[in-house]
Amino acid sequence: MTSLFDPIRIGDIDVANRIAMAPLTRNRSPQAIPNDLNATYYEQRATAGLIISEGTPVSQQGQGYADVPGLYLPQAVEGWKKVTEGVHQKDGKIVAQLWHVGRVSHVSLQPNGSLPVAPSAVPAKSKTYVINEDGTGAFVETSEPRALEATEIPGIVDDFRKAARAAIEAGFDGVEIHGANGYLVDQFLKTGANERTDDYGGSIENRSRFLLEVVDAVAAEIGAGRTGIRLSPTTPANGISDKNPQPLFNYVAEQLAKRNLSFIHVIEGATGGERGFQYEGTAFDYDTFRNAYRNAGGKAGWMVNNGYDRDAATEAVASGRADLVSFGRLFIANPDLVERFRSGTALNTPDRDTFYGGGAKGYTDYPSLEAA
Repeated sequence: MTSLFDPIRIGDIDVANRIAMAPLTRNRSPQAIPNDLNATYYEQRATAGLIISEGTPVSQQGQGYADVPGLYLPQAVEGWKKVTEGVHQKDGKIVAQLWHVGRVSHVSLQPNGSLPVAPSAVPAKSKTYVINEDGTGAFVETSEPRALEATEIPGIVDDFRKAARAAIEAGFDGVEIHGANGYLVDQFLKTGANERTDDYGGSIENRSRFLLEVVDAVAAEIGAGRTGIRLSPTTPANGISDKNPQPLFNYVAEQLAKRNLSFIHVIEGATGGERGFQYEGTAFDYDTFRNAYRNAGGKAGWMVNNGYDRDAATEAVASGRADLVSFGRLFIANPDLVERFRSGTALNTPDRDTFYGGGAKGYTDYPSLEAA
């Protein structure tokens, strides 16, 4: 029986166990540049089989939140080198999550105060995090987006490619394309955000086109075996929805199966909420989705996420329903989560007040078993 603590090879990446650290936005990288505090945070969690970095914008246009680290500035690449070196010194593995938020942004974060971009001019009706003039942080309504011109889309695809190359230069073991949670890739996929009538809208094949172009560009640049993707078929995050997600994601699964990626990372249900969440009037089955991928010959590591605890994760891996399980909030409060799971030790409780922004408090000061 496969255990959470068994090693596995996913594409070209060997990981020591099946416990992954999910991407977690923490808003502690001013000027989009990773710093020493960030390096300490990731190094503390290096016993995870795989760390997936917080969302990392591929361009300033792709940024939707203040103080998140990017991959589009030379200084940011240098900052990330401190992070990856620290993780590797602890024998860990880390991939960069490549992120374009699309419509989930604010004009204050965009180049020259321009409007955020999206497949269509449909507002997210969500909130984002900005820094006020007095230096304090706050959540504000996202700005109205504008629809991308078809001629602009190849440039964004190339931003993902360049960011993937920058990630490898920064020492990452690979990348995860952020295709989930109502951000740009997800916006192209789903009918609730995509009202286009050109080659990127309408049919399932057209709405999937942007995702597949990004995947192909990144895989061609750094290798499919170092490329993963995160998907969230039924999340309502950031106002996203779809009229019929099952055939859409079955098609996506079948197409990804042809591409020999490292891993497929699936958020089940509502991100951070009910795992059984469904869009109104729809019925989505995650086993059917996974089987569509496997039956099409897909061999990437299948990673699941959303509210798993030790027992549920153990069952998911032992049953073969998943190859890996990722954990978010548990890793925030428990840098040594793998050892706590292994020994059955009680877990620290996350401090929600320090999730976004701030300094070391609630970031690098959670006690480890060794310290205790």
